[in-house]
Amino acid sequence: MSPAEILDTGLADAAQELRARQVPFAFATIVRTAGATAAKPGAKALLSADGTIVHGWLGGGCTRGAVKRAALKALQSGAPQLISVAPEDLLAEKGIAPGDTVDGTHFARNGCPSRGTVDIFIEPCLPMPALVVMGTSPVAQALSTLAQQFHWSVSATIAPETASAQQTFIVIATQGQGDLDALKAALSGEARYVAFVGSGRKFATLAQKLHSLGIGPDKTGRVNAPAGLDLGAVTPEEIALSILAQLLRVRRAETVAADG
Repeated sequence: MSPAEILDTGLADAAQELRARQVPFAFATIVRTAGATAAKPGAKALLSADGTIVHGWLGGGCTRGAVKRAALKALQSGAPQLISVAPEDLLAEKGIAPGDTVDGTHFARNGCPSRGTVDIFIEPCLPMPALVVMGTSPVAQALSTLAQQFHWSVSATIAPETASAQQTFIVIATQGQGDLDALKAALSGEARYVAFVGSGRKFATLAQKLHSLGIGPDKTGRVNAPAGLDLGAVTPEEIALSILAQLLRVRRAETVAADG
């Protein structure tokens, strides 16, 4: 639980409800004000996935547009945002234009008559990504154990609600026990990542069988085979680590791109 939730029971209850539903949301906290502003430092709000305020208060409409845009960016990138909403003439005095980002702070124009400045920190709260580990092989067992330590929601089967979710990652570690059926199930949706534990030659043979069943190269081409980064892994635990490293790289790719 974050400090924002501890200080506001209603905020904590609203956040818990959204977490239970596995939907993204964000916290917004006013960290500094200058001049005349309706809300003061410490004011908090909970923002839904579309950037609208569902609980709490950040003042009037002067900050609403900037907060919404920053919340959407935070939820898309997974990175916190710090915005400063200030009168345009004050920004001009500092040589800053609305829309500029300087030293990690994004500046927006405050067009309200109050002419105050409000600095707001926005923290995204994203559901844990779903990792489906198919199979009972030693690699599957090692990966399932390891992934939970890195905040992945691990399951052994593809649930209907996660089959096409873009935050679903699937690793097929059946290793000869139902490989083809597992691949068919994994490729039936639009998971963000699908990997096969096995040699590239073995997967190529399985891919040909999938093609004969009407699953085209556009689908089989999405499969990472062999699974994991090339770390020279040998033991099941080492192979699981190499797969988790690749999962992490894919998971963080959007954040890195946004920061760049």
